[in-house]
Amino acid sequence: MSIGRLPDHEQRILDDLERDLRRDRRLMRRLRTLERPRRSWPARLAAHRPHPLTVAALLAVAVGLMVTGISTSHPAAIWAFAFVWPVTLFAVFRLLCRWSEP
Repeated sequence: MSIGRLPDHEQRILDDLERDLRRDRRLMRRLRTLERPRRSWPARLAAHRPHPLTVAALLAVAVGLMVTGISTSHPAAIWAFAFVWPVTLFAVFRLLCRWSEP
């Protein structure tokens, strides 16, 4: 960590201070909260950038639930599809938006 501008004993003192400050968990937590302001959940959701494999897995699960729901007419499969399908559409939409950016 020596930057070469300080005498050795001063650099050791500085290194010890830095080490002590890094060990202070409360200070580190406080510094992390100052890094960037927290965004609201709609802003975080709008900024979400899904991975293509995640979108593919969601599509596979949604199609599987749709086929299961159609063939068995079981309410649990239909409700599971009803919950997974909007999430899948949103992920596909976000992925397509990301791919279409210049």
